[in-house]
Amino acid sequence: MSPSTPRPDLSGQSSPSGQSDPAPQPRPGETSAVRGVNPRITAGIRYAIDGGIPGEWHLRIVRSSVPAGRVTGFQTALLDDEIIVLTPDDVEAAGLPAFGCQIADQTVLTREPKFVGDAVAAVIAPTPAAARVAASLVEVSYERTPAVYDEMEAIAPDAQLVHSRHATSESDSAYFDMRPQDGTNVCHRFRIRTAALQGRQEPNVITALDDPDTVLADAFADADVIVDEVFHTPAAAHVPMEPHATNAQWVDGRLEVITGTQTPFNMRQDLAHIFGMAAEDVRVVVPPMGGAFGAKTFIRTEAITALAARVAGRPVRCVLDRDEVFNEVTRHPATVRIRLGAKADGTFVAKRIWAYVNTGAYADCGPGVAQKMGYAGVGPYRFEHVAVDSYCVYTNLPPGGAFRGYGAMQSVWASERVVDVMAERLGVDAVELRRQNLLREGDTFCTGEVMHDSHFEELLDDAAAAVSWERDGDRSGKGVAIMLKGMQTPSKAEARIHLLPDGRYEVQAATADMGQGASEMLTRLAAEFLKCDVDEVVVCTPDTDRVPYDTRTTSSRSTHMMSRALADAAQDLLQHGSIGHGFVSNDGGLDPDTGQGVASSHWHQGSAAAHVDVDAETGVITLKTLYASSYAGKVINPHGADLQNEGSMILGLGTALFEELQFSDGQMTNPNLSDYNIASALDVAAISHKVMQIPGAEVHGLGETAVPPVPPAIGNAVASLGYHVTRLPMTPERVLDAAPSADRDTTASTQPQTDASARPDARSDTDSDGDSYTDSHGDLDTGSHADRGTEQA
Repeated sequence: MSPSTPRPDLSGQSSPSGQSDPAPQPRPGETSAVRGVNPRITAGIRYAIDGGIPGEWHLRIVRSSVPAGRVTGFQTALLDDEIIVLTPDDVEAAGLPAFGCQIADQTVLTREPKFVGDAVAAVIAPTPAAARVAASLVEVSYERTPAVYDEMEAIAPDAQLVHSRHATSESDSAYFDMRPQDGTNVCHRFRIRTAALQGRQEPNVITALDDPDTVLADAFADADVIVDEVFHTPAAAHVPMEPHATNAQWVDGRLEVITGTQTPFNMRQDLAHIFGMAAEDVRVVVPPMGGAFGAKTFIRTEAITALAARVAGRPVRCVLDRDEVFNEVTRHPATVRIRLGAKADGTFVAKRIWAYVNTGAYADCGPGVAQKMGYAGVGPYRFEHVAVDSYCVYTNLPPGGAFRGYGAMQSVWASERVVDVMAERLGVDAVELRRQNLLREGDTFCTGEVMHDSHFEELLDDAAAAVSWERDGDRSGKGVAIMLKGMQTPSKAEARIHLLPDGRYEVQAATADMGQGASEMLTRLAAEFLKCDVDEVVVCTPDTDRVPYDTRTTSSRSTHMMSRALADAAQDLLQHGSIGHGFVSNDGGLDPDTGQGVASSHWHQGSAAAHVDVDAETGVITLKTLYASSYAGKVINPHGADLQNEGSMILGLGTALFEELQFSDGQMTNPNLSDYNIASALDVAAISHKVMQIPGAEVHGLGETAVPPVPPAIGNAVASLGYHVTRLPMTPERVLDAAPSADRDTTASTQPQTDASARPDARSDTDSDGDSYTDSHGDLDTGSHADRGTEQA
């Protein structure tokens, strides 16, 4: 980039020197409760997609048309001379290393594509139209190799390997120990092992090398009823209104990136790693985003755009089309098998879980999702005996990434459906069965944590009271569900507050505003702690040159963490002068071999209830009532809390009934909003909710709490009519396929099955850390995703 190229004000809040303007403007995104009409409604927001740098060119990615293979050549003869083409040769010539947020398995461009849509080349052109034409004229030759798409096929001993090795990432997103299984498609496995052994009252950890099914055999032998079920969830799309958009330029040896990301400091670190720079030489600025839902965590288009800017010697801009957004990152498909044992009086005695997370072509944050699925699948219940094996599995589908509900959605669907099946087998009320076994204050969770600030019973009762349990016809069913979800632990948050020359206070924090009300949250909190009016507070745009470190804007952690950091910063400022600094950290983490430790500094707790009609002729589910109750502790912004809860419910409703990405030979067949259905205003008229708060309680996040319990609440309502649907979404076809039949045995046996299961594919192997172990994937059908019926004791 020439020195004469104009340098824009990247943040919209600071001068080119990085110092605060004398009168900084409020950051957009605040609701009417703070400063008039929300500018998101009046088109008053300047998003990353709206931004531009003078003199910029435009990047278009050339994507693989095969799900697995090797690039054998490029033909670019039809391109105009001014077009710049980037290939894997340029990446290798620049010495750019592999990267990834938890496993270093990605390259900026690849010569070995691993899914349809993988980035194999890129073109840079002076206009968006020229870039689009140029990309279409690049011809790529491939040598195709075998592919695998299903997570259960991918764990078979003879499965085609997607990656030959698994190298742990250097990113601080790899915040727990990885356990890849070399020579397999498993890039991470996570375990929970607890059992009441040797007559002791407190749970003891099963050693990492013990066979959990042998240890738990006696516990299951004591069960009067055993339920054993397999459930499936599909890939799903985030569908943010704003697609991914990145602007990049190099200025005096520094990389400056304007991008919509939920992880500005992770982005800075990862870009510094890729380009061999000090983190301080990378600047990441995050404008307000038009939605994210997890799709804008970690590197998406930023690295290739930065490389393009360096090669072109000018600013470069990349904006994805909607079909590219669909393929860029998805929610992880998953298969979950749960084995639950209970006494005749309803007491839960043991739980065994096998969870398989289809992370697609690259690990991304799949290992973290597998870990969250593990303990969320245990649920908010007391158990003396628990064994969980959760696997993150490579396939040749588009990569899975963070998604609202982060692992809890997949496992809560399975675990809460199993509770209702158990209630049916025992012949007891499903609400009462839950109440009998719920964790309460002071109880010990399967990870060894003592529960605090726990309100599961109140949430369950609130949801159950929202629907009438009087029978009102053969077509009408009711159901409930309850869940817990952890916040990322460990994590850190910092905040600064500056007293400006005009007497106002400027909040500096890296919390990204995606439309969830982050700006208003920071404004309200600062005003409360400073004992001033909200009009005296402004919030600067996240800019890694100006704001202090924050782990990320994910995991419903921002309000919880920033409330504490801002409280410290305000106290520091009021006591010591014009600048206040606050820092908080949540320590913890889990042993990947035993699942013991601190999974979450506090628990997101929620419940849901549903009342549905099912048309026996068409299989159509009609929602009559959908209710959710979420624990918030202390509410900062009541209106915003209501909107967050309602939005979570709507996403849960879409997950339950509509949303599914479909593939044919690895090719996504519905990457558009005509063929991919999301919930609309016509679907949500019957929803209502409650945000539960308690005076003096700590702040709990609300961004995801109502997502996971909604699908199983609807599924349990449908199942109460005899339709035992095990795969999401519950389409009319699947409902009809699950129609009750005379030959379906719904009686409970009193003869328990003492052997855990036939394990035809149990195998000994070695972790990358050298420990020997035995994995048993139970008797899952690894050849297909056919729904599996219930095994009875």
